[in-house]
Amino acid sequence: MKKKILFVVTSHDKKGSTGEPTGYYLGEVSHPWEVLHEAGYEIDFVSPKGGKAPVDGFNLEDAVNQKFWNDKIYRDKVEHTLKPSDVNPSEYVAIFYAGGHGAMWDFADNEKLAEIAKVIYESNGVVGAVCHGPAGLVNIKLSNGKYLVDGKKINAFTNEEEIAVGLEKVVPFALETKLIDRGAKFE
Repeated sequence: MKKKILFVVTSHDKKGSTGEPTGYYLGEVSHPWEVLHEAGYEIDFVSPKGGKAPVDGFNLEDAVNQKFWNDKIYRDKVEHTLKPSDVNPSEYVAIFYAGGHGAMWDFADNEKLAEIAKVIYESNGVVGAVCHGPAGLVNIKLSNGKYLVDGKKINAFTNEEEIAVGLEKVVPFALETKLIDRGAKFE
């Protein structure tokens, strides 16, 4: 059986009430995909709603983005993501939450995704995230009742960065603050 990693991408396509488009950030999928794919892992994609995931940061001048986007198999996978109910966590050695502002709206409160991550983690799997992706980590509770991030060193899109891009009043919560509230050692 091939080693598999589950990438979580957002289904959310608008930045709050601004009307501005968002989604998963292409480079935050393509660059980890390239490293892991070349290391022999098969990557599957899941999104909260399943189906076509909205993409942001679409820049095909980036050679890795172009390589990912032109890979027929993986482009098909990200345009036909699994629903959380379609996922068997025991098939995966890791779960990775990709960033993009959309993650702030549909990752944190998705109980099915949190359960998948919990099962992978408690089976000695790896849980990773980048940028806004850690929004998916804030509500994962382990079997012992503690939050997954409690006591762990972590980083994510900071409050300062959210202010710098002018979206601190648009996102549903401050990611850095929420991670710290859950016991994370934010670095």
